[in-house]
Amino acid sequence: MANQTASYVLVALCLLVLAAKGAEARQPRLVPAMYVFGDSTVDVGNNNFLRSSSVARANFPHYGVDFPSSAPTGRFSNGFNTADLLAQLLGFQMSPPAFLSLRGSTMRSRMYKGINFASAGSGLADNTGHLLFGEVIPMSLQLDYFAAVVEHMTRVSGSRKTASLLSRSIFFISTGSNDMIEYSVSRGNDTEFLRGLVATYKRYVTALYTMGARKFSVISIPPLGCLPSQRLRRLKQMGTQGCYDPLNDLSLRSYPMLAAMLQQLAYELPGMTYSLGDAFSMVSFVFANPRTNAWSFTVLEAACCGGGPFGAAYACNQTAPLCLDREDHLFWDANHPTQAVSGIAAQTLFAGNRTFVNPINVRQLALL
Repeated sequence: MANQTASYVLVALCLLVLAAKGAEARQPRLVPAMYVFGDSTVDVGNNNFLRSSSVARANFPHYGVDFPSSAPTGRFSNGFNTADLLAQLLGFQMSPPAFLSLRGSTMRSRMYKGINFASAGSGLADNTGHLLFGEVIPMSLQLDYFAAVVEHMTRVSGSRKTASLLSRSIFFISTGSNDMIEYSVSRGNDTEFLRGLVATYKRYVTALYTMGARKFSVISIPPLGCLPSQRLRRLKQMGTQGCYDPLNDLSLRSYPMLAAMLQQLAYELPGMTYSLGDAFSMVSFVFANPRTNAWSFTVLEAACCGGGPFGAAYACNQTAPLCLDREDHLFWDANHPTQAVSGIAAQTLFAGNRTFVNPINVRQLALL
């Protein structure tokens, strides 16, 4: 029975990806706007506008080598990231732009269609990322920026129209990984850390709800221990190859706690609905099935862009070795997926079944 179930999931996911790749006509927009919050997995260039010279940026080659312009944009990818590709599946021609890139009339025209507030290196805690990068935009400040946008919309359109638009829009959140990686360097009480992380997450979701959000698409923390950077960490610390298990254990434990929190919030907050993507299961599934009719990954451990063991010892930049076929690689750099993997993630979030997305997928969420 277990083998039959696994086979069914494999066939279903392959058909999903093939159908998305084969779709030629762009569908109508399913929601009026999409607002994005989180870290480098969904940042589309906000960090390019920060003042600090040590900030986490991806505004140089080889980043963006497969982007339509073949130029770096601030995305930590060879091309599009998951937020971009999910926006396309929702019917948007372009992903929501970086908040810090908008000024004046551009802000007024974009705020009704969606904005991206995400910042590479950031986390749920205000201090996450500061030691490594000097300046990031934590979730608290991302929500402050969004509050200013809501205030502007309300002044222009009135509270009723603003509330109506926000209640029908998608709020996409991908965060928590940087908090977890930093915590793992000097671990304390794991249960206490995870409870605190989820409690902070709850506070921010509640704050967005208070400002008018009703439809939340949340993606959980993936198996961070299998990142090239963490494989290198295990090699240095233990002298053995493989995923860094202590970090994977934390990632795995966080999912049911996040799921329970969202379920409880949906019960407490009238009109709140959500779709939770299980990133740990998604990535683990691709690891277990690297070659299917829909994709073929031949390099599962090393980064496409970078040098040294696992492509993680030397940073991805214009002088780093670059793989020729990005479609073969699971990882783009030491910490981020390739566009190919982001595409699988977006398609699964959008139309996947309850093996990976609960209690509904993003398409169902948008149509509510």
